[in-house]
Amino acid sequence: MGNKVFVGNLSWEVTEEELQTLFAETGSVVSVKVVTDKMTGQPKGFAFVEMGSDADAKKAIDQLNGTVLKERPLTVSEALPPKPRDNRSQGGGRGGYGGNRRHDRGGR
Repeated sequence: MGNKVFVGNLSWEVTEEELQTLFAETGSVVSVKVVTDKMTGQPKGFAFVEMGSDADAKKAIDQLNGTVLKERPLTVSEALPPKPRDNRSQGGGRGGYGGNRRHDRGGR
């Protein structure tokens, strides 16, 4: 298990400072990041908390999963490692001809 924790089902009003305080009750907190939309800056309803050790992360999950914060029960679990990005281009997919291909059917 790693020392990064996923926190889901967050109210949009929850701040990083509030999460820092809540998680500090279970152990050492290294960092807190509430994830926001790049375009609007609006919180997306989840965050990542990096704890000081694997043991602190496990304790936070055990003690805080289901805890109600701002009228919402939190989902607290181990953060999964990010998926590797695909190096393929982001361009089109199908290519080739479209529509009626009369030339492929002997000119008919």
